[in-house]
Amino acid sequence: MRFYIHDIPGRLRIKSPLLKNNQKAEFELRKALSTLEGIGVVETNLTTGSILINYNVKKLHKNDIIRLLTNKGYFDPSRAVTNDEYIRKTVEKTGSFVVKSLVGTVIDSSLEKTPLRFISAII
Repeated sequence: MRFYIHDIPGRLRIKSPLLKNNQKAEFELRKALSTLEGIGVVETNLTTGSILINYNVKKLHKNDIIRLLTNKGYFDPSRAVTNDEYIRKTVEKTGSFVVKSLVGTVIDSSLEKTPLRFISAII
């Protein structure tokens, strides 16, 4: 699992391998977040290592939250994947898989008949 970050004003989602199945880390992180004025509802998912932080944009900036998480060792921005990067990589993998599947299907169906049919499929 890698670090992941997605944010819209007032809502920040972070995934961290350090939170995955780690109740002690969750407790410590919630405690640290409670020191920031403007933190609202905090939801965690220890199965995925995800934390969703709702905050008041008039009292707090996302960089303050990220800085706290980084200083406590729960997040590494330099190793984080953004939502846009995650989607791009997923689309690339899916596209590659689809192309390979189609090419494989064409080759398989061409080889079923004769070598001449295979050559005509290539051309």
